[in-house]
Amino acid sequence: MSVRRLAKEQPASFAFSPASLEKAHWWIAKFPPGRQQSAVIALLWLVQKQEGWVPEPALRVVADLLGMAVIRVLECVTFYTMFQLEPVGSVAHFQVCGTPPCALCGSGELMALLETEIGPKEHRSADGKFSWEEVECMGACVNAPMAAINDDYYEDLTPASLKALLDEFRAGRTPPKGSAIGRQATAHVGGPLTLTDPALYDGSRAEPYKLPNAPEPA
Repeated sequence: MSVRRLAKEQPASFAFSPASLEKAHWWIAKFPPGRQQSAVIALLWLVQKQEGWVPEPALRVVADLLGMAVIRVLECVTFYTMFQLEPVGSVAHFQVCGTPPCALCGSGELMALLETEIGPKEHRSADGKFSWEEVECMGACVNAPMAAINDDYYEDLTPASLKALLDEFRAGRTPPKGSAIGRQATAHVGGPLTLTDPALYDGSRAEPYKLPNAPEPA
């Protein structure tokens, strides 16, 4: 498990924008009275979408809104690598999985490429547009190696395909998410090996069925 700490340099204050605050109250209202703390992840995500990262003053604002101790909010934001604790690249932030399935499939080469192209991990590039970090498993082991870029997953990567993605972002474009080799979800590399006959699941083989004791149609 990586050690995650708040950035040394912090803004003096934080405030939700009117739109973000309205959304925060919308999330809080989803939970019954006394359970509003369950909205903490959603509110932290609103902070990150507004600021690009989660500054320390925002933890206190979230804690006040939810009536919980600041330390509890800190526990959440430092546990989940989806939350950025310091400013990241304004165009793209790469999160490369480094756990065994991805490591065995070449994630180390992906990280070496990003270090060459962007610079050291957990630091922004000289122009402030790009950054990267190594993270724990993100649940896409079948399509290893993979990386999350901003909010999307990019899978079955090689150094060449990752470089192509980086070049797309540099050109101001957002490349399609998903498998770099066109894999269908988590199917076999050559295509699905089961349920290949549509009649098995499209309902064409279904026989008429009448529910017991159901009234006759009018």
